Amino acid sequence: MKNKQHSDTIQNMKIYLDVCCLNRPFDDQTQDRVHLEAEAILSILSHCKTAGWDLIGSEVIDYEISNMPDEDKRFMVNALSSLRRSYIKIDADIERRAFGLEKIGFQPFDALHAACAEKAGADIFLTTDDSLLRKSTQSKKALKVKVENPLRWVMEVFK
Repeated sequence: MKNKQHSDTIQNMKIYLDVCCLNRPFDDQTQDRVHLEAEAILSILSHCKTAGWDLIGSEVIDYEISNMPDEDKRFMVNALSSLRRSYIKIDADIERRAFGLEKIGFQPFDALHAACAEKAGADIFLTTDDSLLRKSTQSKKALKVKVENPLRWVMEVFK
């Protein structure tokens, strides 16, 4: 029974990737960490296309992508983002929640991403941003969504 339950959980994942994650496949792949995280993200996106995982997009993600200076990279990152099945628009509740997260030390965009992930009911909010990961660990009790590095998370999910 446990394997079926684990399988159902894996099939119904709701995943929020921040822009750092969406950029990772296009970053310098000569660094081992970058390459492994890129592979993890590509695996996650593959499961979003084939295994029914729900990739959550947001107005915050779109805004960050639209402000990327490199036109080619912006186009490629936008293509990955377009795999989303759900979309969260910023509303007053998200703004209030993000402001509360800023008060405890989250950077403004990180706070907005976390608030969007929470509003969407994400199972996981993935980022490659080490400072966001540290702050999320310190503030775990204040968050309503688990924040993790995509490589560590993929290794846990598929073990």
